[in-house]
Amino acid sequence: MITRALGILLGVAADAALGDPARHHPVAWFGAFAGRVEEKLYADDSARGAAFTAATLAPILAGGIAVECVTRRHPVAHIAATAIATWVVLGARSLADEGRTMAERLDDDDLDDARGQLGNLCGRDPEGLDEPELARATVESLAENTADAAVASLLWGSALGIPGMLVHRAANTLDAMVGHRNDRYARFGTASARLDDALDWLPARVTGLLACLAAPVVGGSTREAYRVLRRDARNHPSPNGGWCESAWAGSLGVQLGGRNVYFSRVEERGLLGDGPRPRAAEVRKAARLVTTVTAAATGLAALAAAMRRTR
Repeated sequence: MITRALGILLGVAADAALGDPARHHPVAWFGAFAGRVEEKLYADDSARGAAFTAATLAPILAGGIAVECVTRRHPVAHIAATAIATWVVLGARSLADEGRTMAERLDDDDLDDARGQLGNLCGRDPEGLDEPELARATVESLAENTADAAVASLLWGSALGIPGMLVHRAANTLDAMVGHRNDRYARFGTASARLDDALDWLPARVTGLLACLAAPVVGGSTREAYRVLRRDARNHPSPNGGWCESAWAGSLGVQLGGRNVYFSRVEERGLLGDGPRPRAAEVRKAARLVTTVTAAATGLAALAAAMRRTR
C-alpha cells in the first residue's frame, strides 16, 4: 500500500527530527494503564499473567484496527495516521542519543554521571562499573533495543499496518514491565515475555543481518561480523538478543557478554565476539549503527508495504 509506505517514511523522518515526545508519551500512558490492570489482576500464576496480557493488549488492538479501517479509504488521512503511529512507536533517535551521551560521559571520564545514565538503557546495577563495563552494557543495550524499538515495529507496521505497530510496541512494553525472572514475575510475566519473544523472532534476525551489512559504516567487515553472528548468536540466553548483540560485536570488533549484575540477580552470559572490551569510541560507533540499521529497515519496510496490493 503506497499510503502505508509513505506514512512509515514520514513517521521515521519525524522520529529522526524530533525524537520521543518530551512529555506525555503515549507509551508512558500505556504503561500507566497496564500498571493499573496489573494491580487488579496480579497473582503469582501464569494464567493470571496471560489474562493480564490479553486485557492490556485488547484495547490497543481494537483501537489500531479502528483507525486503520476508518482511514484506509482516505489516502491523506491514512498517511497521517500511519506516520503518527510510526513516530509514537519508534525509539531509534532517542536510543542513538543515549549512546552518544554515554560516549561523551566516558570520554570525559565522568563515570558517576555515566553510571547514572545507564539506567536509561538497561536495568543493570551500575555501582562499581568501570569504563569498559559501562561501554559493554551500553553497546549490548543499543544492539538489542534496535530490534525492539525500531526494526520490529517497522516490520510489523509494513505487514499489518497501524494495529501491527501498536500491538508490538505495547507487547514490548509489557515485557519490560513484567517479563523479569524474579520472585514477583517469574510466572505472572511468562505470557508477556513469550509473546514479545515471538513478535521479535524474525525482526531480531533481520536486525542482525542488517548490522552485518552495515559493518563498513563503522569501520568493520561484513564478512567478519557475519562470522561472529553465526558462531556466537546462540551463546546468548535470549532467543533473539544474541542475533543483535553478536552482530554489533562483530561489526565493532569487540567482545560482549560475560557477567551481568542486576539489582535482584546475577547472570553469567556467553562471550560474543573476539576483540577487546568496548570503550567510548565503540559506543559512539554502536550508536551510529543504530541509525544505519534503522534507515535500512525503514527502506525494507516501506518497499514491502508499497509492493503489497490493496484488496
